[in-house]
Formats: sequence, structure tokens, C-alpha cells
Amino acid sequence: MNFPGMHKILFSILVTALIAGCGQQADTGGEAVVEKVTSMDVPKYGAEAFFATTSYGLAGGKAFSPDNSKLLIHSDKTGIFNVYALPVDGSDAVALTQSDSDAMFAISWFPDDERILFTFDSGGNELNHVVVREPDGSLNDLTPGENLKAGFAGWSSDGDTFYLTSNERDPGSFDLYRYSANDYARELIFENPGYQIAAISGDGRWLVLVKPRTSADSDIFIVDLSSQEQETVLITQHDGNIEYGVYDIAPDNRTLVYSTDEHGEFGQAWSYDLESGERSPLVADDWDVSYVRFSPSGSFRVVGVNADARTEVTIIDVENGETVTMPDLPNGDLASIRFAADESQIALVINADNSPSNIHVIDIGAVAAVQLTQALNPAIDPTHLVVSEVVRYPSFDGLEIPSILYKPHGASAENPAPALVLVHGGPGGQTRTGYRALVQHLVNQGYAILGANNRGSSGYGKTFYHLDDKHHGEDDLLDIVHGRTYLESLDWVDSENIGVMGGSYGGYMVAAALTFHPEVFDVGINIFGVTNWERTLQSIPPWWEAFKESLYDEMGDPATDAERHHKISPLFHAEQIVRPLLVIQGANDPRVLQVESDELVAAVKENEVPVEYVVFPDEGHGFRNKENRITASKAYAKFLDTYLKAPEQ
Repeated sequence: MNFPGMHKILFSILVTALIAGCGQQADTGGEAVVEKVTSMDVPKYGAEAFFATTSYGLAGGKAFSPDNSKLLIHSDKTGIFNVYALPVDGSDAVALTQSDSDAMFAISWFPDDERILFTFDSGGNELNHVVVREPDGSLNDLTPGENLKAGFAGWSSDGDTFYLTSNERDPGSFDLYRYSANDYARELIFENPGYQIAAISGDGRWLVLVKPRTSADSDIFIVDLSSQEQETVLITQHDGNIEYGVYDIAPDNRTLVYSTDEHGEFGQAWSYDLESGERSPLVADDWDVSYVRFSPSGSFRVVGVNADARTEVTIIDVENGETVTMPDLPNGDLASIRFAADESQIALVINADNSPSNIHVIDIGAVAAVQLTQALNPAIDPTHLVVSEVVRYPSFDGLEIPSILYKPHGASAENPAPALVLVHGGPGGQTRTGYRALVQHLVNQGYAILGANNRGSSGYGKTFYHLDDKHHGEDDLLDIVHGRTYLESLDWVDSENIGVMGGSYGGYMVAAALTFHPEVFDVGINIFGVTNWERTLQSIPPWWEAFKESLYDEMGDPATDAERHHKISPLFHAEQIVRPLLVIQGANDPRVLQVESDELVAAVKENEVPVEYVVFPDEGHGFRNKENRITASKAYAKFLDTYLKAPEQ
């Protein structure tokens, strides 16, 4: 679950683990042009067709090889994620890892040769290791050990060293290590007493830390690693609740760019001079500034804004302040923008509702981009996919709930479609526009889907974000209940057949809806969902220690709020469930333990209510294996066809 208080720092890491293992990037280029088709024009595709779509992602570090001839990517083209070198001339990608069990994800090329860094865990247990692949194909695990979690923290400006984090010393804290790029000798440079490591300057001098205090309040600290004392200095002294986060340290090694919601409802980007302490506003918008990144020399600044569940991206020439004109690109969300070291090229990912993530490369100053991948299964006609609509509906108290609506082709008052309210993970996540195989599969099967952003969702201002604090399973659940009311108001929806589905915290909301509002929804699909808050909050993974205080402020401390946790936990009231339920669970899930789903399923069976249960022995909190995604999507469709029948097309 992507818990609040860290979403601005870790949002891109955690969202990818939820529900389908597929991206939810947003459309930024306006509505895609799609031919109108009728239900008779659209065949029903099997789940395999949608998941034959290939997922691609760019390395987060140095994505271009030293000679700019290749990109470092990861892809699930073999059924599980592996790392590849993708030539920019359009020729076929070359596999650099060959795992058939554990997902491998690209981190970075080395600056001067064709060594790479990549990361993997075991069966979704989230205990990541960082590995070097040598040019001869041999592998060197830089973070060996059974029960540790490691991550990449960046390269030095000269490329002689890189930085990794690891909780090997203390499971609850991530220390910072400097590694030699030559022989991998390492040195512990910061023993972490309990902060989140956010950034390190390219010259290795400045370390930036974040400390969440509550879900609405956090601070930024800096450490001068060149000083003998290594004093931790607070730079965000403030009164009241203000949430601060870190975007980046500019290549000048002295300008920190940080986020703050001090000046309004939405997060702004500000700059802070690490030498003088001077600060000034950098980017403000009518929505949250999602990220600010720089090209290698700092000549270009990339800004992403979360504009109503779509990310608007701007590239700015820092010297003259002008926006860089991009070549014509396909409609969709621009993501993962990476510059070549000499800034002659840009690689990026484009994703839209009707087009999965594809990798493009652009020569600076060129009039056109080159698409290097073809993610969509060629057996699927893209005009058969559905482009979503951003809608809003009133909840029980009149609060407007922003949502993403998918209408099946051919649905009409004469041919109404059964529907699902889809609940995102979190608490504090966001349903966004963009291609999702499970959504397109179910819409293709004739089911309308309303992706509801209930109160407590991110992206709609800090007031909206905190409306569910210590009220989970109450007002936010009523927002989902009123999602049904909204769907019933649409003449093309079958008002007699409306279900609810969701993953992670959304899975909890499914179980809670069927438990505490047992007559509202006709069916429920709970994917990796919490059912026993008492157990979940007492068994959080040790690597969440740095934001445990913030989590407890949001959800309640088990030591003092156990009564409320018991009250809102579906497991303890499962005798109230009377509608069919499908439960999906990963056996290796460190966040929602399998025992929670085991117990819920057993309790519902005692009610003599239809309940189906699918456990994946090689998954954690989300899907990494394509075959498992197919199996799950088939299970969703079969369950819905049985208990929430779609009309024949």
C-alpha cells in the first residue's frame, strides 16, 4: 500500500506494484482520436490478448549507453520483467538478464562502459538487491544477504562513484553507502538514525533527508558530508501542518528543489541554496507539481504537473526560461524523460488509455520523434479500446468526487452495461487516465468502469487529501457507495447490476463495502486487500519505520486506536457479507499477509455466500508475472459473467 506522507517521494515506486502491474500514466495531449464503433464492430478479446501487450520502462539512472547507441530498459516480453539494451536505431532489443522467476528492473548504465546496474527481489517479497552485470554477462550482487532491502541513490558527477541504500545494519533504517565504480569497494558514509534518504548532490557533499511527522506535516534536513561532525540541520522550520518533500538537487550541486504545500492547496516547487540558505519560488500551478528534474548539465529543467489525473509536462531551457518546443508526438502522457549525457537526445515513454507505454527517442532540434517499441498486441485493433472521460459526482454530503469513467462501445439506453466502481490503492493514491490491461479487458467484455477518487485521494489539494484521516472505512467508503448512485443515473448503465472492485487499500474498501453496506453492491472483487487492520498495522514491514509515525497519524496507532481498527475491519464482521466475493492474494505479500485473506474467505463461506479465492504462490503485493495477470483477469471476467452478467455483444 502506498501510504500517505510519502506519496510525493515514493509515489512512482509504489503505484507500479498495485492491481495489475501495469502503468497508469496519464493523457496529456488532449482527447485521443478514436473512430466511433458500435458493439457489433467490437469483438470480445480474451485476457491473453490484452496481456500479450508488452510493458516497457526506462532505467531511472543513466538510460543512454555511453555512446548513445542504446537505451537501458526493462520489459515483460518473456512473461516476466527482464533487462534489455534497446538500440536507438530501431533494431531489436538485446536481453541482458534471463530470469524466468524473479522480476528484474533496470537501474543505470555505467558512465564509461557497458556495465549496468539492475535490481530484483524474490517472488515479490520486496527485499530488493542491487546487481552489476559485467560486459561478459557475469553478475555481481553488491548487496548480498538474506533479509535486507537495498536501493539505488545516484551517481557522482564524475562517474567515479555511485550510492546505494541498505537496511542491512538496522532493518528499520536505510544507511547510505558509497561504491567505487572501479572495483565496487564500498564505504558507509551516513548511518541513518531514522530519516528517509531523499537526495545526494553530485559532488557527494550534500545529503538531503525527509522526516514525516504526521500525514500532513513533514520536514527536510540537510547534512554536509564534507564536515567532520555531519550535523543534521533542519531547513524547514515552521508552525502548523506543512508537508515538505524533495524533488532533486540541481547539477550545480548547491540548488535543492523541494515541494511544499505551505502557500495554498497544492504542492509548489521551491529552490533552496544549500550554501546560503536562500530560498525562492520556482514552479506554482493550479494543481500539484509532481516532479522537477534536470538534464545532466542543468541546461534543461523538466516539470510535471498532476492536472486532473493527467500529467502535463514542460521542458524549459534554463538559460532563457523558454519552453522547449517538442516535435509532434502521439496523444498521451509523457513520462520517464531521460537525457543523453551530452544532451543531444531525449528518451521518454508515452502512454494513453488506448495505447500502452511505448518508448520514443528524440534528437534535440528534430522535427519528429522515433518510436522504438510497439507495446500493444497487434491482434487488438486500437479503435476497439475505450478512451476514458474525467467526471465528477456528488457524494452523500455534496462533495464532488473526481473519477475516471470508461463506457463500453455500444452501451446505450437500449443496451445498458453492468458496471463496476473501481477503487484505487493507498490510502492516498489516485486513479489516473492511461492504459490498464485489466480495465480494457473488462470494458471489452461489456462492463462499464468508474475509477473513483474518493476523499483522501492525492492530486486534488491538501484539504481533500486529509478528509479521510482517521475516518477510513467511513466517509471515504460512502463516496464509493455513492459511486453506485452516480452510475445508476446514467441511462446506458444497467442499474440492477453494479459491483465494486479494488486493489490494496481499494481491496479493503471492497470488503468493507460488502460488510458495512451489504445490500449496496451486487458483487465484490478484493485484490490484495486489508481485512484486519489490527494485524496489518502491527505487522508492517520494518523498512517502513521512517514513516510509521505518519502512518499511525493517518490510520491510528494500534496502541490507542485498536477499538476503531476492530470496528472498521471486515474480518470481524464478515457474517454481514451476503453478496458474492472474489479474493485475490499473493503468498509472498509483506504488506497484506495471506492469513488475512484466508480468514476472510473462511468466514464468508460460513455465510453460505458464493466466494472464490485465488492465491498466487510467486507473487507479493501486486503482479510481476504476466501469466499470473492473465489468470487473475480471467478470474475477474468469469466471476463477473457468473454473478454480474454482461450483455451479449
